[in-house]
Amino acid sequence: MKKHLLGLLLFAPWLASAQTSAPFTIKGKLGTLNAPAKVYLVRGMTVADSATLKNGVFELKGTTEVPITADLVFRPKGRLTSMYGPLDRTRVFLEPGTLLVTSPDSLAHATLKGGPATTDYVRLGESIKPVLAKIEAFGAEAQKATEQQRKDPAYQEQMRDKFEAVNKQIANAHYAFVKANPNSWASLDALLGMQMMDLPQYNTVGPLYEALSPTLKNSPQGREYGELVRGLKAVAIGAQAPDFSQKTPEGKTVSLRDYRGKYVLVDFWASWCGPCRQENPSVAKAYNEYKGRNFEVLGVSLDNEKDKAKWVKAIQDDQLPWTQVSDLRGWENEAARMYQVRGIPQNYLIDPSGKIIAANLKGADLRTMLAQHIK
Repeated sequence: MKKHLLGLLLFAPWLASAQTSAPFTIKGKLGTLNAPAKVYLVRGMTVADSATLKNGVFELKGTTEVPITADLVFRPKGRLTSMYGPLDRTRVFLEPGTLLVTSPDSLAHATLKGGPATTDYVRLGESIKPVLAKIEAFGAEAQKATEQQRKDPAYQEQMRDKFEAVNKQIANAHYAFVKANPNSWASLDALLGMQMMDLPQYNTVGPLYEALSPTLKNSPQGREYGELVRGLKAVAIGAQAPDFSQKTPEGKTVSLRDYRGKYVLVDFWASWCGPCRQENPSVAKAYNEYKGRNFEVLGVSLDNEKDKAKWVKAIQDDQLPWTQVSDLRGWENEAARMYQVRGIPQNYLIDPSGKIIAANLKGADLRTMLAQHIK
């Protein structure tokens, strides 16, 4: 804890002014490689610096207003033509001082040694290695499956449930780290990084965010996450579900309030979303089991106007018999923004009084929750 507090005190002078940046240096050793091999420092989608390797040695420099993550990308032939696809890369923390990056062969196997943020970031990474090994094992298992197994809905659901369970373990490990390290920049980064893997719920991330140090919460990233937390509070478990109205493919206006008196699953998805399409059979299974028992599903699509035909075709292809609505504005969908949807598939289970009682229910978890409430 003393090291973390010392690190924050060192950062404090240049955090006091939004226009003050602190210098950093990245010194690396990547085997004994030479030109044309290069290493690039990528911040977001922008190349901030690059260096040609000489006997494996490279050095990158820059400045940053707050400790923040970036990517190092290695290109053996020198040119970086795309940020996408398989690349030899590693994430690093940019913070005042010097970061040492060493590896006998690739950035994927590099060890990092730097300031307090880097130390915490590495420690968090080490803590989830056993869970990541499970993901690799499941991937290997999936590769060995026969074509008949892969087409079997029961097998598909079983594998999805396994991966979902592992994802929850990763998320829980990150949340435990944040709770134990409220002064660490790695904790703020962990919360930001979990937004896609474990769609955030206020009851989980709200207390974690509030416990962060003022320095972290007042950073640009901290303020941005704070806005998310405030939005999540409006759709937290136990809150009244905000009402919305959108149109079906046929043009009929449907409102969430039309479902008052029933349990309703508000299911956010899109025709272009692979994971959504994979999850649709599980939603359909729950719907078919509980339809006619005071339960309905209301699908909300994040498709665009130009993709309306694809949306309609996906409804038919996936055999989704429940009501579907959309304003055809993609990620700007008004209901999705109201419910703080940052990734799909995502859903909310609402009780007959209009209160949110669960969220992000997938696979068997959805049927288990319905069994608890619908007798």
